[in-house]
Amino acid sequence: MTRVLNAERREPVSGETRSAVVFLHGYGANGADLLGLADPLGEHLPDTLFVAPDAPEACAGAPMGFQWFPIPWIDNSSEEESERGMMQAVQDLNSFLDALMVDEDLLPEQVVLFGFSQGTMMALHVAPRREDAVAGVVAFSGRLLSPESLKDDAVVRPPVLLVHGDSDDVVPPQSLPEAAQALQDAGWTDVFAHIMKGTAHGIAPDGLSVALAFMRDKLGL
Repeated sequence: MTRVLNAERREPVSGETRSAVVFLHGYGANGADLLGLADPLGEHLPDTLFVAPDAPEACAGAPMGFQWFPIPWIDNSSEEESERGMMQAVQDLNSFLDALMVDEDLLPEQVVLFGFSQGTMMALHVAPRREDAVAGVVAFSGRLLSPESLKDDAVVRPPVLLVHGDSDDVVPPQSLPEAAQALQDAGWTDVFAHIMKGTAHGIAPDGLSVALAFMRDKLGL
C-alpha cells in the first residue's frame, strides 16, 4: 500500500503549466529545503511547476525532518530495514509522479526529477525503472544505488546530469565518476557531469546554472 506524499509547490511564473520539476530532498530535510530553488530557476523556466514532496518517513537522525529510507551507518538500522524502506519509498514516489502527471495533464517527457543527496539516490533508482522516460534527471551530491542490477532493471534511459562538490565530506566525490561509469556500462548515452570546485555537501551557483541549462535543453525550452 502506497503512502501519500505531502508536497509544497510553486506555480509557474507564467500561470500556465507546460512542464514540472520535482525536487527530491536529502536525508533529514523536507520538501521546503529545495523549493527555494524555484525562485532563481522559475524566471528562466516560466511555464514550469515546481513540486517538492516530503519523504514518507520521519527521520530518527533529524526529528524535524524526513527520510526516504533508513541509513544504517547513521541511524543503526539494519540493511534489511534500509532495503525494505527504500522499496516502499520507490512505490510511494512512483505513485506520486503518476498522480502529478494526471492532475497536471503532463507527459513524462515534460517532467524533470531533481534530487539532492538521498533524493538523488531515489531519482537515479526510480527514473530508469519507470515505464516511460522522464525528460531528465538532475542528480546533486548523491550516488547510484545497486549499480550491478541497473543494466537488467532499466526499462528506459533518460538523460542524467551528475553534479558533485569536490569537497563533499558526506557523500564522497568519487560517487560521481562511479555513477557515470555504471550508467554508461548499462547503456546510457546521455550522461553529463559537473564538478563544483571548493563545494562541500551542497548546491553551488555554478552547479545550479549547469542544471538550469540541462533542464531547459531536455524540456525543449
